[in-house]
This record gives sequence, structure tokens and C-alpha cells, in this order.
Amino acid sequence: MKPVDVTTLIDIARPREVVAAYVADPDHTPDWYANIERVTWQTEKPLTTGTRLAFVARFLGRTLSYTYEVIDFVPDERLVMATAEGPFPMETTYIWTDLLGDRTQMTLRNRGLPSGFAGLTAPVMAAAMKRANRKDLAALKALLERQ
Repeated sequence: MKPVDVTTLIDIARPREVVAAYVADPDHTPDWYANIERVTWQTEKPLTTGTRLAFVARFLGRTLSYTYEVIDFVPDERLVMATAEGPFPMETTYIWTDLLGDRTQMTLRNRGLPSGFAGLTAPVMAAAMKRANRKDLAALKALLERQ
């Protein structure tokens, strides 16, 4: 199977601490991710390594339910979550870096190794993921720059 590895970056005109705090709060996820319908905490707040979050999403016309576990979290720097569930085990990474003038570069990376039918559609899935990530990051930028 061919791995899927999609990285998308955006420049947001807000300080890194503001961007990171907003993105690292799973309760905000449906506000800027068009395909995420719901996030439910399965462990106690606050977010930390080991936190488990149940997601319900729509992608390529299908409803997906999966649980992410936070495997690495350094506040204001990076957040890495992974799921081994379903036909597409995936790892999602957010990285926040300072740019000049209280701006932040946010990197969103999704990578995984699809199996079964999902493996056959990996190139289509990667292209759709890249389009969705660009739209989601543009929505996040618009949301945060309005605040």
C-alpha cells in the first residue's frame, strides 16, 4: 500500500500562543474543520499526552467515527494525535512557529497507511485531503484574524 502524507501550511496574522491555544482546544475543532461534525472528550480535560477524543466526520461522502489519542503535546509548539481505528490509521500533527510581526505559521500534516479499499484509493484520498486541509486552514485563518 502507498502511504498518504499531506502537509499544508498557512500564515495567520495572530501570535503563536493564540493560534496554538485555539487549535489545541478540541471543542473548537468543528468551528474550523468543515468535515468534523463532533468531538467528544473520552478523558478528562485539559488536553495532555494520553488524552482520547472521539471524532465524527464526513469525508468523501461517508460518515466516519474514530478515536484519536494525543501522543505528543508541547503547548504553543506542537500537537500530535493518532488513531489506529478503521481502514485508514492516521497521525495528525499541528506545528506552530513564530513569524515576524506577531504572525504564526501553522503546519498541518496528515499521514497514514490506508488498507483494503482505502489503500486502492490513496492517491484520490490524498488529493481530497489536501483540498480539505487548505479550506480548513483558510477558515481557521479567517476566524482567528477576525478576533
